[in-house]
Amino acid sequence: MKVTFYGHASLGIEINGKHILVDPFISGNEKAASIDIDELRADYILVTHAHQDHILDVEAIAKRTGAVIVSNYEIVVHYQNLGLNGHPMNHGGSWQFDFGRVKYVNAIHTSSFPDGTYGGQPGGFVIEADKTIYIAGDTALTYDMKLIGKQFDLDLVILPIGDNFTMGVEDAIIASNYVKCDNVLGYHYDTFGYIEIDKPKAKAKFDSQLKSLKLLNIGESMMVK
Repeated sequence: MKVTFYGHASLGIEINGKHILVDPFISGNEKAASIDIDELRADYILVTHAHQDHILDVEAIAKRTGAVIVSNYEIVVHYQNLGLNGHPMNHGGSWQFDFGRVKYVNAIHTSSFPDGTYGGQPGGFVIEADKTIYIAGDTALTYDMKLIGKQFDLDLVILPIGDNFTMGVEDAIIASNYVKCDNVLGYHYDTFGYIEIDKPKAKAKFDSQLKSLKLLNIGESMMVK
């Protein structure tokens, strides 16, 4: 399994020959100017919630690639009404896709489309394939994460660390304890002023707890071990 960081909370994941995008917000992120969305491959697009900084490029990429949009019921119906392919889910549900099994799990945040219409309840995803990863989405620290630690043996947890709109570094350390995974990829930071962080300090805090915090450059990839 390979994970590529496209800036903010946007990810590319390659599993068993399939290409998955998560929350593509690339064309509107000036820090991701090196990424051409017209060259991105996508068999599936996973959407955690409806805020613009997570869905901006969903429609354009799905139209070009024919990707299946996977999200909560309200978000998927929104895109199906635009003629796009979708697979609706809701909290606690799981589905076996051709790349692996996906479970839609709780997140504490808000969710509305840019025009203010309801975007369902936000969530995160646990993907079980050759490796098992948890993508938290935009969320506060929540005790529900302990259930993920009980149910899954995670190889990687992807957590927001920018604070203000989501959990910050200190809460992300606690979250990694709850899900029983010391291998953390941080995201949702540095895109704009409210979520700028001190990266060396953040890594040092994880190091002090004998945990690994990976902060990828935009366009950089890592293999999940």
